[in-house]
Amino acid sequence: MSTSPSERTYAPYAQPLWRRLLVSREASVIALLLIVWMYGYGNVPYFGDTLTLTYILVDMTTVLLIALPMTLVIVTGEIDLSVASVVGLSSAVLGLGVQHGLGMPLSTLLALLVGVVCGVVNGILVAYVELPSLAVTIGTLALYRGVAVGLLGTTAVTDFPSSWTDQTAKVIGATGIPTFMIVFAVLAALFIALLHFSPFGRGIYDIGLSTEAAEFSGVNVQRTKLILFVLTGTVSALAGIFYTLRFGSARGDNATGLELQVIAAVLLGGVSIFGGRGKLPGVIAGVLLIGALSSALRLEGVTVNVINIIIGLLLVLSVLSTSLLAWVSDVSARRNRAKRPSQTPSSVGSQ
Repeated sequence: MSTSPSERTYAPYAQPLWRRLLVSREASVIALLLIVWMYGYGNVPYFGDTLTLTYILVDMTTVLLIALPMTLVIVTGEIDLSVASVVGLSSAVLGLGVQHGLGMPLSTLLALLVGVVCGVVNGILVAYVELPSLAVTIGTLALYRGVAVGLLGTTAVTDFPSSWTDQTAKVIGATGIPTFMIVFAVLAALFIALLHFSPFGRGIYDIGLSTEAAEFSGVNVQRTKLILFVLTGTVSALAGIFYTLRFGSARGDNATGLELQVIAAVLLGGVSIFGGRGKLPGVIAGVLLIGALSSALRLEGVTVNVINIIIGLLLVLSVLSTSLLAWVSDVSARRNRAKRPSQTPSSVGSQ
């Protein structure tokens, strides 16, 4: 039996390109971000100021950075809950280095190396020892945080060079966009190319859909997971350096609870917690949506508790939308199959 050359039988490509781009969770998050921004710009005092834009971007830079590798990890069906502890540990190492006269360049390098080591530990335990990533990273969350607090105790290192701390507040001309966003833009481009336009990225999706099938198709599952956890640890350490310089304070308890914000933003951006689905543009939009919505509500005098409730409800709805979209797609596919004329035995034999 032959099929028409124009017929697409693979479900994700059964619809036209415009429909696949516009009718998706990623597109809905981007549209919701634009709605919040336009509404706030016209109705919330000071929301349209460049100062507000600067505040939103600086406030969400740490989450934006960590969300990039976290997206890749969750697409494989794994998770890393230790990212905030890596931020705190890298902050503590940076502070200790400056405190002992190592200088900022060497202290920064040591902080990044600590992130690499943390990622290697997580990756080996998950990929090669084959322990559940949830259990592993809950354990290393406590481990890395305990080491960070143990290194600095209750003290805080604050004597960072102003030439470094001032970089987190600088903006590009009169745009209100922080200069550090250039670093994020470069990393975002690299991660988007890695996930969406490389064989390595296709392997990530294969692992999320089926580890066994990925192995049979030639994907080195263990090595891929190790690389992803190393990337997560390294970028988390970079986020820890930015976090420390932004507040001018190195403490072992820096960024406590940040992992929940990162995971919420990734899921809100359209990534499936079960793996195999998600796009980085939607995740970036999800982070910015949380930042813009929080800023607009704060300027309107809404309390932090109410803001958390609203964002939590938004996250629950976004997760439920996955099942809803799958149900709608299934119903639509069944209707399309029912409308196709069934072939008679004679027609089949003539082919």
